[in-house]
Amino acid sequence: MLVGLGAPDDAAVWRLDARRALVVTTDFFTPVVDDPFDFGQIAAANALSDLYAMGAQPFLALNVLMVPTDLPTEAVAAILRGGAEKVKEAGAVLAGGHSVQDREPKYGLVALGMVDPDSFLTKGRASPGDVLVLTKPIGTGVTSTALKNGRAAEGDVAQAVDWMKRLNAVAGRIALENSLRTATDVTGFGLLGHLSEMAVASGCGAELFVESVPILGGARRYAAGGDVPGGTQDNRRHFGRAIEFDASVDDVDRTLLFDAQTSGGLLLAVPQERLAGFLTQAVLEGLPHWPLGRIIEGKIIRVRPGKLEDLPAAGPEAR
Repeated sequence: MLVGLGAPDDAAVWRLDARRALVVTTDFFTPVVDDPFDFGQIAAANALSDLYAMGAQPFLALNVLMVPTDLPTEAVAAILRGGAEKVKEAGAVLAGGHSVQDREPKYGLVALGMVDPDSFLTKGRASPGDVLVLTKPIGTGVTSTALKNGRAAEGDVAQAVDWMKRLNAVAGRIALENSLRTATDVTGFGLLGHLSEMAVASGCGAELFVESVPILGGARRYAAGGDVPGGTQDNRRHFGRAIEFDASVDDVDRTLLFDAQTSGGLLLAVPQERLAGFLTQAVLEGLPHWPLGRIIEGKIIRVRPGKLEDLPAAGPEAR
């Protein structure tokens, strides 16, 4: 066992032999959107993301499905079809699964991948000077909550759904090809929660520049209007005590930095000597990426105003 119940990480890793390690994860949740096909795609992409965060290539998945007895058969079929198409897009095989009755629908995957045991990614190998790079905007939690409350604009929902359905395959591959060693995916603990886990596991601190953080269209409005999921509030209570905010960082930005994400991007710690190569390849392959902070000495995580200077972002304007 290379990664298991010790330091927390995104998946378990079991060495098979000198050149292969098995990476195993599972994830499932209740619907975050209304369309069942989109929900299936999002849930599958979210589960597969844990493999990409470890640098693994998915090869096998199993469905995990919970459905109420009154959910129309057509909706169940659409959820499963969405998941199957996303697994196929990842180049993996979907081989059955298990279902039970429940009061509300839930769907996800058990997902297996393969990785070189000498080059997989973990949360705990960041070093001072590494640049933090994010590959998807944040704000899916407040946008999904606004949708449930009937206050989300159609265009904002469409943008959030598009990002949530995207696989993190290219980000994981480019990370490995540039010999990165540290990554995590930004999901339920929010950007600051997952950054906190990375910093603690690496024995380092971090600084984040709030204006460099990409935010989905409409997300600030939803956060300001109170469309904040319970998970986001829990993250703020749990992780907030260890975060040092500059007084100029307003409450809306603080909320969004803790926002519980679904199928978020990879957060990568890129060593300075590999930064130019990584950024060049990301641009050439069309991978959206936003440098937004750096790993520092010490134990504190600081959130600063302004932008991380001299490192241009490559992605749509999202703030």
